[in-house]
Amino acid sequence: QVQLVESGGGLVQAGGSLSLSCAASGSIFSINAMGWYHQAPGKQRELVATITRGGSTNYADSVKGRFTITRDNAKNTVYLQMNSLRPEDTAVYYCNAETYWRHDYWGQGTQVTVSS
Repeated sequence: QVQLVESGGGLVQAGGSLSLSCAASGSIFSINAMGWYHQAPGKQRELVATITRGGSTNYADSVKGRFTITRDNAKNTVYLQMNSLRPEDTAVYYCNAETYWRHDYWGQGTQVTVSS
């Protein structure tokens, strides 16, 4: 089992910045990729960014150049730095951990609201 605890998020004006963090505990050695997904009201959960244990990253086209995902393997924590935020970035952001056996774990979600 893997437990994920998110922090960060909140309310910011368009053009501002926010950072999210997600700490993993439990069977951490089973984790390969970690990442962030978001879900806006009435929409499906979508990929924001992922990072593997080796540091390879993948970003949604909509956040490339604005968001940066990093990972501290020693602290079992993944971070998402969000710059130049837009109202369309408003969503609940969920931390994800994928194990080497392709099992997914999810955090409880944190609200990000960007006002115009």
